[in-house]
Amino acid sequence: MFAIFLRKKKYKKKEGVEIRLEDFYGKMVAESNVFPLTAAPSPNDYYEVFKEKAKEGKDILCICISTKLSSSMQSAEIAAKMLAEKYPDIQVKIIDSLACTLMQGLYVLEACRLRDLGYTLKDSIERMNQLTAYPSRIFFTVGNLEYLEHGGRIGKVASIAGKLLNVKPLITLKDGEIYSPGLKRGRKKSMAGTIDLLLDYMEENGYTPENCSLVIGYCYGYEEAESFQKMLMQSLEEKFGTTETVPIHRIGATIGVHTGPYAIGIGIIRRSDMV
Repeated sequence: MFAIFLRKKKYKKKEGVEIRLEDFYGKMVAESNVFPLTAAPSPNDYYEVFKEKAKEGKDILCICISTKLSSSMQSAEIAAKMLAEKYPDIQVKIIDSLACTLMQGLYVLEACRLRDLGYTLKDSIERMNQLTAYPSRIFFTVGNLEYLEHGGRIGKVASIAGKLLNVKPLITLKDGEIYSPGLKRGRKKSMAGTIDLLLDYMEENGYTPENCSLVIGYCYGYEEAESFQKMLMQSLEEKFGTTETVPIHRIGATIGVHTGPYAIGIGIIRRSDMV
């Protein structure tokens, strides 16, 4: 859930329910002087989703955004207690992914992989806990520094310097926190620098396209995401040989609010069947 402030009026809409992501990012581009805000899902938001699965007699595994970035997990835990009062036989397990957006989505897909392989909920949780112990990252860059400045991630002086010098930060999400390992001048160089960070990280940790899961994330501009995908695939093929195409997915509004509409990057985690 997130809130959009336009012309001093507050419009609170749920992502993917009351507003589409493409429309949200379109507004960010069209009204670049407006900075939207986010709000964590309420316990009732989680409860309504949990309840639908409980009615089907299904146990629930909820993989939450890092507690270092959001209070969402707390709402999920409250919802699980609410559900237990009416559906005491339904198991609800809550996991802190220590991640967000691309990495969090990959963890959900890995949980689905385990489910489809016939793992029980208990065994899936054990494997997921092993999986989150492995190094995982998001490497990305942004179009400008204004949104990071507005969110308190960088100082105003750094933002002004970035505008004057056309500097783009390289950003890493590690253990639920954001770090900036460097800067590049210009969009193409920052995109290439993001790929270099990924390749260095894979080499340091013994990762290959066969033992990890990769995903490209973007906010606005699918054509640029396709160009980035071509750059990435060329680099991966040069280093590892022929590999499967890395998929492209849109970054959710919760993160896009803080990065701006031109964030683009790569998420990587260990594959659950390679742990």
